[in-house]
Amino acid sequence: MQLKFVGVVLAALCLGAGAAGAQAPLRAWNTHPDGYPVTEAMKSFIQEVDSATKGKIKIELFSNAVLGDQTKAVAMLKAGEIDVAEFNSAPLSEAAPGLKAFNLPFLFHDSVHMFRHLDGQLGDRLAEKLKASGYVVLGWYNGGGRSFFCANKLMTKSEDFAGQRIRVQKSEVYIEMVKLLGATPVVLPYKEVLDGFQQGKIDCAEGNMVSYESTGHYKAAKYMFLDNHMISPEALVVSTKLWSRLNDEEKAIFQKAGRNSATLMRSLWEKRTVTARAAVTKDGAQFANVKDFSPYIRRMSPLYQKYMADPEVRGELFTIISDNK
Repeated sequence: MQLKFVGVVLAALCLGAGAAGAQAPLRAWNTHPDGYPVTEAMKSFIQEVDSATKGKIKIELFSNAVLGDQTKAVAMLKAGEIDVAEFNSAPLSEAAPGLKAFNLPFLFHDSVHMFRHLDGQLGDRLAEKLKASGYVVLGWYNGGGRSFFCANKLMTKSEDFAGQRIRVQKSEVYIEMVKLLGATPVVLPYKEVLDGFQQGKIDCAEGNMVSYESTGHYKAAKYMFLDNHMISPEALVVSTKLWSRLNDEEKAIFQKAGRNSATLMRSLWEKRTVTARAAVTKDGAQFANVKDFSPYIRRMSPLYQKYMADPEVRGELFTIISDNK
């Protein structure tokens, strides 16, 4: 009887040791639904890490902001409550002010122009600053060209913005841009934009073509003004808390998987942009193109001057505007 008891205790201890040794999956966050280029690229990243570590490192993906909006996710990443995330440049620019240069309106010709800088020395410098603030950049994603879309009218000129209530994310650059257009900025979480239109809290919002289609925003705001006022990056990041726990081999695996996911995301993005516009057009969305950018650029002059005077932004801004290729 005593031997049987000892055997039961040993078995329980072995089970306990096995449970204690099991590594809980890491947690990854994004704000987008299944099928969205960001989500699919993150799935690819997770699969590559799993395969390269032979199942040692598992990552569970929480999409569609089910763990909270981006502001909450930033806090969770820093607290170690999530480990991997994909953020747009607004919160990241608070940690690396030089990234604010990438948020300034009418700065890039297209995404190729933007990535020429992010994939080079400028991107490396920004990544170092972000690392000091708790974010390790694994890949730069395409945030797309952002345009305004409205519920009540189709914008065709700069004067049309006067008096409009425009949803923006929590970023001083976006807020100031809308004010300079003569409109009123309304800060709302991304998940509340559709409700904002339906409840009459906002007249317009701004974002990229893919999000415009995937969220159904075009159903509440069918008029889009294709100004591509911002062509901005997003980033796949891990927390420095996680990074400090990885060995050199694991870090190399994460970095390679991150680069590969960024390449995949950019390719998926270009394809999805074309299909998204076709889909919303078929469903009644209407578009207007900018005929002359000069009135908008003149309105943004105080914003450019403000950031050119900021020593933490000036260098990055000079680098970008000196590249006229």
